[in-house]
Amino acid sequence: MHTAPLDASTLEACISAAVAAPSIFNTQPWRFRLNPGTVAFEVRAAPERSLRHADPVARALHLSVGTSVFNLRVAIAHFGWSPVVRLLPRPEDTALLATVRLTGSHTSHPTGHRADLYPAIWRRHSSRFPFSGRPLPQNARVELAEAAHMEGALLTFPTADDTARLLRLTAEAEHRNRADSDRGTESRRWVHLDPDDPADTGLPQGGLGPQDARERIPMRDFTAQRHPERLAAQDFEPGPVLALLTTTHDRRTDWLRAGQALEHVLLVATAHGLRASLLHQAMEWPDLRRTLSPDPDDAGHAQMLIRLGYGPEGSATPRRAPDGVLETESPNR
Repeated sequence: MHTAPLDASTLEACISAAVAAPSIFNTQPWRFRLNPGTVAFEVRAAPERSLRHADPVARALHLSVGTSVFNLRVAIAHFGWSPVVRLLPRPEDTALLATVRLTGSHTSHPTGHRADLYPAIWRRHSSRFPFSGRPLPQNARVELAEAAHMEGALLTFPTADDTARLLRLTAEAEHRNRADSDRGTESRRWVHLDPDDPADTGLPQGGLGPQDARERIPMRDFTAQRHPERLAAQDFEPGPVLALLTTTHDRRTDWLRAGQALEHVLLVATAHGLRASLLHQAMEWPDLRRTLSPDPDDAGHAQMLIRLGYGPEGSATPRRAPDGVLETESPNR
């Protein structure tokens, strides 16, 4: 069926939604190209925004791009089309991570996800602040797990004992990150301490969040100061709610699916009024990542540890403008 072309305002809205996705250190390692003839987006990696030390195999880069693909899908569906996604469509072109084609007439289509996820895109911000400790309703847990399942991933809520184990592994990773001078330098490169800094990527100081005064929850110190006594600290919730996102396999396509699952979970959480922050530190050390799953031989490969709860909204972080990440391809190219 022929698809009507995108008008300029819809195109801008779709790309704005895509770049509103979370990414490691807010590096935003993506670029987009629109082929107006086929009305398809190419979603490409921006390797110049990769993290050599924290993400040497680009797993987190693929997760980040996956989150933007999911937002693009939600936006396309919001404007009345059906998105068709292909992951790694041209193996010889390693930077091309996905294509998203608009199909169907410009009308209402079943999307397979909640209808209120599009407005949630603009409200979702990582919250690195203390949560209240109020328990998550069972229906929210079920819906979050189903959101991950729809994208080919598994989301589990660990027991109290396993939560303590996951926090210990994350604390070990955080300790290693602070002690590694190369990783510390790389992390600080993406932190903007000057509130007047016009940077459109990275993390402003106001979005870094405090440390847990009781050292129960190892929040990332993006400044890698290695001196916890110098960091702002607050009391965090005594019994944090964690969710572990895993995939059965650990290939590039699995990383992209995990990114889509992560963003689906985060948007559903936002629709439920939940806040979330990501504990990614242990994913950055292969030996620790292997031990995150209770039984790595049976429980798959850990992709993200998510902290969920009720609390203050996270600070907005800067985003690149749509015209800075979008190329328009000639239909005859």
